[in-house]
Amino acid sequence: MRHLISLADLGPRDLARLVARAARIGREGVREKTLADRSVGIYFSKSSTRTRTSFWGAASRLGAHTITYGPDDLQLSTGETPEDTARVLGQYLDALVVRTNGPADEMRRLAAGGGPAVVNALSIEEHPTQAIADLTTLTEEFGSLEGRHLLCVGEGNSSGSALALAAALTPGLRLTLLCPAGYEVPKDVLETADRLGAGNAEVTQITDPADVPGPVDAVYTSRWQTMGVPKADPDWLTAFEGFRVDQGFIDRVAAPHTVFLHDLPAVRGQEVTDDVLDGARSRAWRQSHHKMTAAMAVLERAVLERAAPGDA
Repeated sequence: MRHLISLADLGPRDLARLVARAARIGREGVREKTLADRSVGIYFSKSSTRTRTSFWGAASRLGAHTITYGPDDLQLSTGETPEDTARVLGQYLDALVVRTNGPADEMRRLAAGGGPAVVNALSIEEHPTQAIADLTTLTEEFGSLEGRHLLCVGEGNSSGSALALAAALTPGLRLTLLCPAGYEVPKDVLETADRLGAGNAEVTQITDPADVPGPVDAVYTSRWQTMGVPKADPDWLTAFEGFRVDQGFIDRVAAPHTVFLHDLPAVRGQEVTDDVLDGARSRAWRQSHHKMTAAMAVLERAVLERAAPGDA
């Protein structure tokens, strides 16, 4: 079984295969119940609409049995170690999908416990399966990602970090991160991206909207209050002035073929306006569908493929 805690655990070929499989499912649907009679646990300690439901839908459509856990349903909440929990769950489950607003440390301890394959469905550092869905949406739109330029606007959150790693693993894909000063993608993530790209990663970060090199092929934004968590600075919105994706922003950076992406949920009127989110350029709703096709690809890899010795 193969865990997926971070995209940094993958190689370029691994990521390309996941994206290609997700795109194929999106194009052809499910032809075979590849996970028939397998069991998938879905453990979410925080609220979720799309990610939780997409993993449930993915497992169910592939033929797996599912069980869902809330934040107080596992004995982790009473002090059992992640390693002991994993050792037990491994006797019942083939994969465990985990979401938290905190760091991925608990996921890695679960993965080290000799239990089911562990899939990161969001941590404070990274949202790896979202990035797979994002690349799948762009692949469906453009065919090849080589030579394409993606602009990611707003807070340097878990989605932005995942995109930085995904772009580094995708030869020829250029990513510009446009983040307000003080809300950038962390430096260590950019260093990891550079390492993954063997010095050839086309990932850059800027803090001034006037510096956007255009035109770009896709504009991506996400909710500024990551996972709904309030920010420490009560005046934080002032730092985001000029970062809202409205029609004027699109006109400045877009070509005729440029599309718009949003990982949802959206705070309409804040990071994006209605005319952009609901407009002809928007692929946000198809992107939401690909959360499920990406989940299918990840679950198949987790359950059906054997990990090499020492593989993450």
